[in-house]
Amino acid sequence: MYDSLQCPSIRKEFDCLKYGRPDKFYLKFRWQPEQCDLPRFDGVDFLKRMSGKKIMIIMSVMLYPSSYLVDIENEQKGRVLKLNSIKGGEMWKDMDVLIFNTWLWWSRKGPKQPWDYIQDGTVTSKDMDRMDAYRKALMTWAKWVDSEIDPMKTRVFFQGTNPSHYNGQEWNATGVMDCSKETMPMKGSTYPGALPPALEVAKQVISTISKPVYLLDITTLSQLRKDGHPSSYNGFKGMDCTHWCVAGLPDTWNQLLYTTLIM
Repeated sequence: MYDSLQCPSIRKEFDCLKYGRPDKFYLKFRWQPEQCDLPRFDGVDFLKRMSGKKIMIIMSVMLYPSSYLVDIENEQKGRVLKLNSIKGGEMWKDMDVLIFNTWLWWSRKGPKQPWDYIQDGTVTSKDMDRMDAYRKALMTWAKWVDSEIDPMKTRVFFQGTNPSHYNGQEWNATGVMDCSKETMPMKGSTYPGALPPALEVAKQVISTISKPVYLLDITTLSQLRKDGHPSSYNGFKGMDCTHWCVAGLPDTWNQLLYTTLIM
């Protein structure tokens, strides 16, 4: 594992060591599949393999900020989330590797919600069931993939649902309401809590796509890492059991992506 203190580009939401996290156990664990060994991430090898190629990550905090995949447009009445429109896809088509990730933002309400209305077909409303909205948006994305992606040029990945740890009952810790005292992962490979419903929605939608789309199913292995969140060790000092320390668990996700790309 690299020394995050030597990486000036890490965002303050995720830079746990810089903001005082005292324990370092969370840096010592790696994911070990049952049937194979993951190759060690080789940055030089990766750059050589990807030389001349374009990779785009479409999500809320990375290269291309499209938190919902579908469009948000400014209209006279306000900002409208359009479940049936992906105009931003024009920029995606020229990529060699596309990595999509979206669920984290769909449950947000209040000041953190970046839209005022939601449009489904010809119907515009102030809100709707968020899981239904997520499914409809993914179906729009799925149709876009089938109509616009050339699988001979572009590889498409969808990152599975990112879990949070605010309910201790999910990991057999009744009464615990956040991850602030969690310093060790779950033992074994089974998580007591259920999988997020959004993951099943994503799997169902991906199964309808005729073009090849690879699901980076990081959900269960991330559920086991209740120790991997910033908690209060971030630049905002708020309790964060949704995002992850860097260095940390996201490097496992990157290792799985790297393994898939070099296969």
